[in-house]
Amino acid sequence: MGKVPLPKFDYLKPQTTEELSAALAEHGMDAKLLAGGTDLLVLMRDRLVRPKYVIDVKGIEELRELSWDERRGLTIGAAVTLNELLASEIVRERFGALWKAAGTLADPTIRDRATLVGNICNASPAADTAPALLVLDAEVEVVSAKGRKVIPIREFFMGVKRTSLERGEFVKAVQIPNPPDGARGDYLKWGRTRGEDLAVVGVAALIADSGEKIMRIALSSVAPTPLRIFEVEKIPKEGGSIAEQIGKAVSIVREKISPITDVRGGKEYRIHMAGVLTKRILEGLLGAS
Repeated sequence: MGKVPLPKFDYLKPQTTEELSAALAEHGMDAKLLAGGTDLLVLMRDRLVRPKYVIDVKGIEELRELSWDERRGLTIGAAVTLNELLASEIVRERFGALWKAAGTLADPTIRDRATLVGNICNASPAADTAPALLVLDAEVEVVSAKGRKVIPIREFFMGVKRTSLERGEFVKAVQIPNPPDGARGDYLKWGRTRGEDLAVVGVAALIADSGEKIMRIALSSVAPTPLRIFEVEKIPKEGGSIAEQIGKAVSIVREKISPITDVRGGKEYRIHMAGVLTKRILEGLLGAS
Protein backbone atom coordinates (compact mmCIF):
# COMPACT_ATOMS: atom_id res chain seq x y z
CA MET A 1 0.00 0.00 0.00
CA GLY A 2 1.46 3.38 -1.01
CA LYS A 3 1.83 6.45 1.14
CA VAL A 4 -1.35 8.44 1.74
CA PRO A 5 -0.90 12.00 0.43
CA LEU A 6 -1.91 14.95 2.55
CA PRO A 7 -4.92 17.01 1.48
CA LYS A 8 -4.00 20.06 -0.59
CA PHE A 9 -3.32 23.29 1.29
CA ASP A 10 -1.55 26.61 0.98
CA TYR A 11 1.65 26.88 3.02
CA LEU A 12 2.46 30.15 4.81
CA LYS A 13 5.62 30.91 6.80
CA PRO A 14 5.44 34.25 8.64
CA GLN A 15 8.64 35.71 10.06
CA THR A 16 7.12 37.80 12.87
CA THR A 17 4.29 37.50 15.37
CA GLU A 18 2.63 40.46 13.65
CA GLU A 19 2.60 38.58 10.35
CA LEU A 20 1.24 35.51 12.13
CA SER A 21 -1.54 37.53 13.77
CA ALA A 22 -2.48 39.03 10.41
CA ALA A 23 -2.59 35.61 8.73
CA LEU A 24 -4.84 34.20 11.44
CA ALA A 25 -7.09 37.24 11.32
CA GLU A 26 -7.48 36.79 7.56
CA HIS A 27 -7.89 33.02 7.35
CA GLY A 28 -9.46 32.21 10.72
CA MET A 29 -10.92 28.72 10.98
CA ASP A 30 -9.51 27.76 7.58
CA ALA A 31 -5.96 27.79 9.01
CA LYS A 32 -3.95 25.49 11.28
CA LEU A 33 -0.63 26.29 12.93
CA LEU A 34 2.39 24.07 12.37
CA ALA A 35 5.12 23.96 15.01
CA GLY A 36 6.31 20.36 15.36
CA GLY A 37 3.49 18.88 13.30
CA THR A 38 3.50 15.62 15.28
CA ASP A 39 -0.26 15.85 15.85
CA LEU A 40 -1.37 18.03 12.94
CA LEU A 41 0.19 16.02 10.12
CA VAL A 42 -1.26 12.77 11.47
CA LEU A 43 -4.73 14.32 11.63
CA MET A 44 -4.35 15.68 8.11
CA ARG A 45 -3.15 12.33 6.77
CA ASP A 46 -6.17 10.63 8.34
CA ARG A 47 -8.49 13.31 6.86
CA LEU A 48 -9.68 14.31 10.34
CA VAL A 49 -8.76 17.93 9.63
CA ARG A 50 -8.52 19.61 6.22
CA PRO A 51 -7.09 23.12 6.62
CA LYS A 52 -6.95 25.33 3.56
CA TYR A 53 -3.88 27.04 5.02
CA VAL A 54 -1.03 25.62 7.11
CA ILE A 55 0.91 28.36 8.89
CA ASP A 56 4.44 27.34 9.88
CA VAL A 57 5.57 29.23 13.00
CA LYS A 58 9.10 27.82 13.23
CA GLY A 59 10.61 30.76 11.38
CA ILE A 60 9.50 33.26 14.03
CA GLU A 61 12.54 33.86 16.22
CA GLU A 62 10.44 35.33 19.03
CA LEU A 63 8.67 31.98 19.46
CA ARG A 64 11.96 30.14 19.99
CA GLU A 65 12.66 31.79 23.35
CA LEU A 66 13.63 29.48 26.18
CA SER A 67 14.81 31.64 29.06
CA TRP A 68 14.78 31.93 32.84
CA ASP A 69 15.35 34.67 35.36
CA GLU A 70 14.79 35.18 39.07
CA ARG A 71 11.85 37.54 38.56
CA ARG A 72 9.82 36.08 35.70
CA GLY A 73 10.67 32.44 36.08
CA LEU A 74 10.68 30.22 32.99
CA THR A 75 9.54 31.31 29.51
CA ILE A 76 8.93 28.61 26.90
CA GLY A 77 8.14 29.86 23.41
CA ALA A 78 5.68 28.14 21.09
CA ALA A 79 8.43 26.77 18.81
CA VAL A 80 10.62 25.31 21.60
CA THR A 81 10.90 21.54 21.25
CA LEU A 82 10.62 19.00 24.04
CA ASN A 83 14.21 17.93 23.51
CA GLU A 84 15.31 21.54 24.03
CA LEU A 85 13.45 21.52 27.35
CA LEU A 86 15.10 18.25 28.33
CA ALA A 87 18.54 19.67 27.53
CA SER A 88 17.98 22.63 29.86
CA GLU A 89 19.75 22.39 33.22
CA ILE A 90 17.40 25.02 34.65
CA VAL A 91 14.30 23.02 33.70
CA ARG A 92 15.78 19.85 35.21
CA GLU A 93 16.86 21.48 38.46
CA ARG A 94 14.05 23.96 39.14
CA PHE A 95 11.04 22.61 37.24
CA GLY A 96 11.50 18.89 37.81
CA ALA A 97 7.88 17.83 37.25
CA LEU A 98 7.89 19.37 33.77
CA TRP A 99 11.33 17.94 32.93
CA LYS A 100 10.19 14.47 33.95
CA ALA A 101 6.89 14.76 32.05
CA ALA A 102 8.58 15.94 28.86
CA GLY A 103 10.86 12.89 28.95
CA THR A 104 7.89 10.49 29.01
CA LEU A 105 6.23 11.93 25.93
CA ALA A 106 6.67 9.84 22.77
CA ASP A 107 10.28 8.99 21.83
CA PRO A 108 13.49 11.02 21.25
CA THR A 109 12.86 11.39 17.53
CA ILE A 110 9.36 12.75 18.03
CA ARG A 111 10.54 14.99 20.87
CA ASP A 112 13.02 16.57 18.47
CA ARG A 113 10.01 18.00 16.60
CA ALA A 114 7.20 18.12 19.15
CA THR A 115 6.68 21.27 21.22
CA LEU A 116 5.31 21.90 24.70
CA VAL A 117 2.84 24.46 23.33
CA GLY A 118 1.68 22.02 20.67
CA ASN A 119 1.08 19.40 23.34
CA ILE A 120 -1.21 21.66 25.35
CA CYS A 121 -2.96 23.16 22.32
CA ASN A 122 -3.85 19.64 21.16
CA ALA A 123 -5.82 19.56 24.44
CA SER A 124 -5.83 15.81 24.90
CA PRO A 125 -7.02 14.68 28.34
CA ALA A 126 -3.94 12.41 28.27
CA ALA A 127 -1.41 15.22 27.60
CA ASP A 128 1.71 14.36 29.61
CA THR A 129 2.94 17.91 30.13
CA ALA A 130 -0.40 19.32 31.31
CA PRO A 131 -0.40 17.94 34.89
CA ALA A 132 3.11 19.29 35.46
CA LEU A 133 2.08 22.72 34.19
CA LEU A 134 -0.97 22.65 36.45
CA VAL A 135 1.00 21.98 39.64
CA LEU A 136 3.56 24.61 38.60
CA ASP A 137 0.86 27.30 38.23
CA ALA A 138 1.82 27.98 34.61
CA GLU A 139 0.22 30.73 32.53
CA VAL A 140 -0.39 30.81 28.79
CA GLU A 141 0.51 34.00 26.89
CA VAL A 142 -2.01 34.44 24.08
CA VAL A 143 -1.66 36.91 21.20
CA SER A 144 -3.93 38.04 18.36
CA ALA A 145 -4.35 41.05 16.11
CA LYS A 146 -6.43 42.54 18.96
CA GLY A 147 -3.62 42.36 21.52
CA ARG A 148 -2.22 40.13 24.27
CA LYS A 149 -3.70 38.34 27.26
CA VAL A 150 -2.60 35.82 29.85
CA ILE A 151 -4.66 32.73 30.75
CA PRO A 152 -3.94 30.54 33.80
CA ILE A 153 -3.27 27.00 32.59
CA ARG A 154 -6.15 25.69 34.71
CA GLU A 155 -8.53 27.84 32.60
CA PHE A 156 -6.95 26.92 29.27
CA PHE A 157 -8.40 23.41 28.87
CA MET A 158 -12.13 23.48 28.11
CA GLY A 159 -12.85 19.88 27.11
CA VAL A 160 -11.60 17.04 24.96
CA LYS A 161 -9.52 18.67 22.19
CA ARG A 162 -10.90 22.12 23.18
CA THR A 163 -9.05 25.11 24.59
CA SER A 164 -10.11 28.63 25.52
CA LEU A 165 -8.36 30.07 22.45
CA GLU A 166 -10.68 32.23 20.38
CA ARG A 167 -10.70 32.91 16.64
CA GLY A 168 -7.47 34.56 15.52
CA GLU A 169 -5.56 33.82 18.73
CA PHE A 170 -2.35 31.82 19.14
CA VAL A 171 -0.14 30.85 22.05
CA LYS A 172 3.08 32.81 22.04
CA ALA A 173 4.63 31.22 25.13
CA VAL A 174 4.07 29.41 28.40
CA GLN A 175 5.21 31.30 31.50
CA ILE A 176 6.03 29.37 34.68
CA PRO A 177 6.75 31.20 37.94
CA ASN A 178 9.63 30.05 40.09
CA PRO A 179 8.45 27.31 42.48
CA PRO A 180 8.65 28.03 46.22
CA ASP A 181 12.04 27.56 47.86
CA GLY A 182 12.71 23.92 48.60
CA ALA A 183 9.92 22.66 46.36
CA ARG A 184 10.27 19.25 44.72
CA GLY A 185 8.28 17.94 41.79
CA ASP A 186 7.80 14.73 39.86
CA TYR A 187 5.62 13.06 37.22
CA LEU A 188 4.67 9.41 37.03
CA LYS A 189 3.02 7.84 33.99
CA TRP A 190 1.24 4.52 33.73
CA GLY A 191 0.97 3.19 30.18
CA ARG A 192 0.27 -0.11 28.51
CA THR A 193 3.90 -0.54 27.43
CA ARG A 194 7.31 0.73 28.54
CA GLY A 195 7.84 2.37 25.18
CA GLU A 196 5.96 5.14 23.42
CA ASP A 197 2.33 5.21 24.58
CA LEU A 198 -0.35 7.58 25.78
CA ALA A 199 -0.91 7.69 29.52
CA VAL A 200 -3.52 5.38 30.96
CA VAL A 201 -3.04 7.59 34.02
CA GLY A 202 -0.49 10.33 34.65
CA VAL A 203 0.17 12.07 37.97
CA ALA A 204 2.25 15.18 38.67
CA ALA A 205 2.98 16.47 42.15
CA LEU A 206 4.73 19.43 43.76
CA ILE A 207 5.75 19.31 47.43
CA ALA A 208 7.34 21.86 49.75
CA ASP A 209 7.76 20.98 53.43
CA SER A 210 10.04 23.78 54.66
CA GLY A 211 8.50 27.20 55.24
CA GLU A 212 5.11 27.18 53.54
CA LYS A 213 3.69 23.65 53.46
CA ILE A 214 2.59 22.79 49.93
CA MET A 215 1.04 19.73 48.33
CA ARG A 216 -0.24 19.97 44.76
CA ILE A 217 -1.44 17.09 42.61
CA ALA A 218 -2.71 17.02 39.02
CA LEU A 219 -3.61 14.14 36.73
CA SER A 220 -4.11 13.24 33.09
CA SER A 221 -6.43 10.64 31.53
CA VAL A 222 -8.92 10.77 34.41
CA ALA A 223 -11.38 13.46 33.25
CA PRO A 224 -12.39 15.35 30.08
CA THR A 225 -9.48 17.72 30.76
CA PRO A 226 -6.19 17.43 32.67
CA LEU A 227 -7.22 17.98 36.28
CA ARG A 228 -5.65 19.64 39.32
CA ILE A 229 -7.06 18.30 42.58
CA PHE A 230 -7.28 21.46 44.66
CA GLU A 231 -8.89 19.65 47.58
CA VAL A 232 -5.59 17.94 48.53
CA GLU A 233 -3.88 21.29 49.05
CA LYS A 234 -5.38 21.75 52.50
CA ILE A 235 -3.89 18.46 53.75
CA PRO A 236 -0.44 19.78 54.90
CA LYS A 237 -2.17 22.50 56.95
CA GLU A 238 -4.25 19.88 58.77
CA GLY A 239 -1.16 18.12 60.10
CA GLY A 240 -0.77 14.43 60.76
CA SER A 241 1.96 11.98 59.88
CA ILE A 242 3.30 11.63 56.35
CA ALA A 243 1.48 8.31 56.01
CA GLU A 244 -1.80 9.91 57.13
CA GLN A 245 -1.39 12.80 54.71
CA ILE A 246 -0.65 10.47 51.81
CA GLY A 247 -3.68 8.34 52.70
CA LYS A 248 -5.93 11.41 52.68
CA ALA A 249 -4.53 12.52 49.32
CA VAL A 250 -5.14 9.11 47.77
CA SER A 251 -8.74 9.06 49.00
CA ILE A 252 -9.45 12.56 47.69
CA VAL A 253 -7.90 11.83 44.28
CA ARG A 254 -9.94 8.65 43.86
CA GLU A 255 -13.10 10.54 44.81
CA LYS A 256 -12.60 13.59 42.58
CA ILE A 257 -11.61 12.01 39.27
CA SER A 258 -14.09 10.86 36.60
CA PRO A 259 -12.27 8.61 34.13
CA ILE A 260 -13.87 6.75 31.24
CA THR A 261 -13.45 3.26 29.90
CA ASP A 262 -11.71 3.10 26.53
CA VAL A 263 -9.33 0.84 24.60
CA ARG A 264 -6.43 1.78 26.89
CA GLY A 265 -8.10 1.04 30.22
CA GLY A 266 -11.30 0.67 32.19
CA LYS A 267 -12.80 3.26 34.52
CA GLU A 268 -12.24 1.18 37.65
CA TYR A 269 -8.67 0.37 36.61
CA ARG A 270 -7.88 4.05 36.10
CA ILE A 271 -9.31 4.96 39.50
CA HIS A 272 -7.19 2.24 41.10
CA MET A 273 -4.02 3.27 39.28
CA ALA A 274 -4.59 6.96 40.05
CA GLY A 275 -4.52 6.01 43.73
CA VAL A 276 -1.45 3.82 43.29
CA LEU A 277 0.50 6.52 41.44
CA THR A 278 -0.57 9.25 43.88
CA LYS A 279 0.70 7.16 46.79
CA ARG A 280 3.92 6.32 44.95
CA ILE A 281 4.73 9.88 43.88
CA LEU A 282 4.04 11.36 47.33
CA GLU A 283 6.09 8.70 49.07
CA GLY A 284 8.99 9.51 46.76
CA LEU A 285 8.77 13.27 47.26
CA LEU A 286 8.13 13.12 51.03
CA GLY A 287 10.76 10.48 51.71
CA ALA A 288 8.28 8.02 53.17
CA SER A 289 9.43 4.45 53.60
